Amino acid sequence: MFDRQGTVFADVILPLPLQGTFTYSIPQELAAKAAAGSRVLVQFGKKKYYTGVIASVTTIPPEKPYEIKEVMALLDDYPVTTRLQLRLWEWISEYYLCPIGDVLKAALPAGLKPESQTRIGLNPAWEREETNLLEEEAALITILESRGPMTMEDIVAATDNPEATLIVDSLIEQGVVEVAEHVVERYRPKRETMVRLLIPRGDHSALHDAMESVSRAPRQEKLLMAWLELSGWMRREEEMREVSRQELLEKSGVTAASLKGLQEKGFMETYRKVINRFATPVSSVQPLAPLSSAQERALKEITESFAEKTVTLLHGVTSSGKTEVYSHLISRVIARGESVLYLVPEISLTTQLTDRLRRVFGDELIVYHSKFTDNERVDIYRRILSDNPPRLILGVRSSVFLPIVGLGLIIVDEEHESSFKQYDPAPRYNARDAAIMLASQCGAKVLLGSATPSIETYYKATHGKYGLVTLSERFGEACLPEVEIIDMREARKKKEAVGILSNRLRYATAETLRGGKQAIMFQNRRGFAPVVICRQCGWTPKCENCDVALVYHKQSATLHCHYCGFTRTLPNVCPACGVNDIDVYGYGTERIAEIFHKAFDGYRVARMDLDTTRNKDSQQEIIEEFARKETDILVGTQMVTKGLDFAGVELVGVLSADTLMNFPDFRSNERAFNMLEQVAGRAGRRGQGGKVMIQTSRPDEPLLNFVRNHDYLGFYQSEIADREAFGYPPFSRVINIYLRNKDSRKAEGAARLLADALRQTFGQRVLGPNKPFVSRVNTWYLQTIMLKIEASASMKRVKEILRAVYESLAGQPEFKGTMIHYDVDPA
Repeated sequence: MFDRQGTVFADVILPLPLQGTFTYSIPQELAAKAAAGSRVLVQFGKKKYYTGVIASVTTIPPEKPYEIKEVMALLDDYPVTTRLQLRLWEWISEYYLCPIGDVLKAALPAGLKPESQTRIGLNPAWEREETNLLEEEAALITILESRGPMTMEDIVAATDNPEATLIVDSLIEQGVVEVAEHVVERYRPKRETMVRLLIPRGDHSALHDAMESVSRAPRQEKLLMAWLELSGWMRREEEMREVSRQELLEKSGVTAASLKGLQEKGFMETYRKVINRFATPVSSVQPLAPLSSAQERALKEITESFAEKTVTLLHGVTSSGKTEVYSHLISRVIARGESVLYLVPEISLTTQLTDRLRRVFGDELIVYHSKFTDNERVDIYRRILSDNPPRLILGVRSSVFLPIVGLGLIIVDEEHESSFKQYDPAPRYNARDAAIMLASQCGAKVLLGSATPSIETYYKATHGKYGLVTLSERFGEACLPEVEIIDMREARKKKEAVGILSNRLRYATAETLRGGKQAIMFQNRRGFAPVVICRQCGWTPKCENCDVALVYHKQSATLHCHYCGFTRTLPNVCPACGVNDIDVYGYGTERIAEIFHKAFDGYRVARMDLDTTRNKDSQQEIIEEFARKETDILVGTQMVTKGLDFAGVELVGVLSADTLMNFPDFRSNERAFNMLEQVAGRAGRRGQGGKVMIQTSRPDEPLLNFVRNHDYLGFYQSEIADREAFGYPPFSRVINIYLRNKDSRKAEGAARLLADALRQTFGQRVLGPNKPFVSRVNTWYLQTIMLKIEASASMKRVKEILRAVYESLAGQPEFKGTMIHYDVDPA
């Protein structure tokens, strides 16, 4: 391809928040294997080492006259990402206004990104007797002598001294310790001990001699026979399989001592083998379930739509059986030898879907999400790159970065969900929109599914950009649930409510449980109580790092910040006035679960929120227990609203709809309607329709009437009229600009300067600057500017202007220490 006698250069993407790529020369011995998508280890700066990905290879040297470093190592024999994926990275970087290095960090599992780590160790040339050491310096040297080189974090922990950096600095000046960079490999392959017979296959004479030799050692004989059975050594028509030590000992029922005896006799040996954590054996599969007539019609219309459109929206009411339609489409795509990417917004959805899809597609299915360890994610990644990859990948938003070959279909289920949008850190991409771009680049089709499509998606579907297919009836002739709006102001006035629970909802729950059915209670606020206050002086505990009140968590008896994670214990007396009169108000899921425990003694109550699902398998356990009816009442945050399918749920209660409505955001109504309609859809999914009870202090809110009537079209028409009147998407494009600084005055000054500069070009399209709802997070003061651009405007030109304006202002004093990021198409 290139003249290998000349120098070959690689433009390398580094996992750093820096614009563009960096050029390195490729050593001649590596040039033949180096290609776009290959991982390389390179030096950046004087001492740091990073794993980068080659964006392109060329023989043309860079125009800028600077010293070009060599690639230190090629880390794989093959590229770890495809050219299509690299094109997607470039698009995400350009469209979402973020460095491509941030995209690389999001796209590759951490285990595929070895990088250097600064370690402090003793200087071999140091002479102890020539140095007068302080006590704390001598203590640190003792630690380094016993442990070897350590990171600064480990030194602080080992000395239990947050000022340990000062001690290290002093020792560096004295020449006692030195700083070095060590490349850290995070990935640890899974290895297993295997056993093999040291007799060539087919040498029956040697096998006979071996059997004679162990005839007086029945355990060894039993183990040898077990190995022959497991490996298939005697079955010449079959390919032999490797046998693991664990499998062999379990099959034979003997101890490791018998295996050691066979090894000592020279009949067997063990060896270590790297195995894929997700290499599952082929399992039997079940045929696809037959479709209803409505589903058959929807499948036919989707197929016809794909003949003309790249993207089609399947607007199906809750429990209409969209998953079965998806399964039939997946089957057709896999039969053509193509792959399918199935995106869901939450890990909880992969739990139920995995079982359903595994029964039909067996080992063609693999699951990918953030609860897997780094090692597990690397193994999944490598399996997809293998010669025999799975054809169906089920995962959350980061799955859009997987190097899938032969992609034929992308399904984005619950496409309206804001969980598809990455907020922090960069890249702040929307996986739904990235999936559509990926499909357009590789010629695949995209099916978007939702009972409550996003306003922009439905607008595109009704205006011809996307295809539109409707499933308007529930599967199995089940009815949509009846929705009742409970006026909590009136209930409290009539003494028909105690705390957050109305008598109507209490009685309905009791009736549901007596009938052997289940209930879901939804409150979009975790913790025990969101308000802690001294009733004497009004003191409220605040986060030290953020401008928010702390939330009380009763189980741990601590106060938590839900923004930065800061915690403190609940004081016994008020630190402001010294009186023991601190009380808690409001209701989080922890408190509501306690209320239902007490109100329905003898029934089992579970809670599903961020606090109860931190462990890898905890969310799956909660869902499976509820599905097996081992739990009667499930209390949860928005986790319980998203596509879960439980046959026994008859009642859904929304404890406080008020907390969902009228946020200062143009999408607040859309989010509230979607959440309420989705959680309502968990009720009555089998047989007779269920019941949904929504408690609110504002029963006349028009949005609630649309939910009561399951009237998505009515809500859409009302919302689209407001969006058009005020120039919000889909009639414009929105870019939110966030500025943050440790100094509040600098943050405000930089925001004013930037907004004024932008108005010189964009005029009234610039709104702000404003303080966000929470104006300080994790010690950073925040300012926001909204830019509304006509839908027909060139976004490329807009982004060029944004970059130019920032560069022109970057030298101003107000911008010193100010961080800026852009949120394109905020969800």
